[in-house]
Amino acid sequence: MKASLKVIYSPTRLASRINALGRKISQDFAGRTVDVVIVLESSFVFAADLMRRISAPVVCHFVRADIRDVVQGEHERREVFFSHSPRLEGRDVLVVDAVLHTGVTQDFLCKRLQESRPRSLRLAVLLDKPRERRVDLKPDYFGFVAASNYLAGYGLAGSRGWYRNLPYIGARPPQGRRRSARAGQARQAR
Repeated sequence: MKASLKVIYSPTRLASRINALGRKISQDFAGRTVDVVIVLESSFVFAADLMRRISAPVVCHFVRADIRDVVQGEHERREVFFSHSPRLEGRDVLVVDAVLHTGVTQDFLCKRLQESRPRSLRLAVLLDKPRERRVDLKPDYFGFVAASNYLAGYGLAGSRGWYRNLPYIGARPPQGRRRSARAGQARQAR
C-alpha cells in the first residue's frame, strides 16, 4: 500500500500537542487517579500516546460503540450501543476519543457513564469538528480543530481500513473524486 495522503498534522506536531494535553490533564488531576475510558477503534493510537504523557496514576478501560439502524413499526431510528460500562462511582473519569464530529455518540456515552456517578467526567479528543456538532457538547481537552472530513492516519482508518499505522494525520481525497478527475482529464484529452 502506498500512502497517498497529504500531511496535515506531522508526527512532530502531534507529539508536541499531545505532550501539552498530557501536562494539562496531569495538572487538572494532580494527586488523583484518572480512569481513562477509551472509545475504540480509531482512538487507540492517540489514547496510548496521551496516557504515557499523563503523570497521574491511570486506570484504563475500553468501550466500543456500535451504531445500528433500528426499525420499530413505521419508525426508523439510529441507536448507539456500547460494550460493557466500567464501574466508575466516585472516580475521576477521562473519556478519550479520536474525533468529535456530531457529538451524538460521545454525548450518549458521557450520559451513560454519568449514571454510575463518577466524581468528575471530562472528554478529551484529538480532533474537534465543531461545525458538524448536533448536540451541545464541547471537549474539555482537544488537540486540533479540524475541518476536513477525509482525514486518516495515526489510528484513523481510511478506505478499506488502511492508514491507521501512519505516524501522521493526512487528508485523503473524497470517494469518487479520483474518478471524476480522471473522467475530466479524459474529456480534455479528446
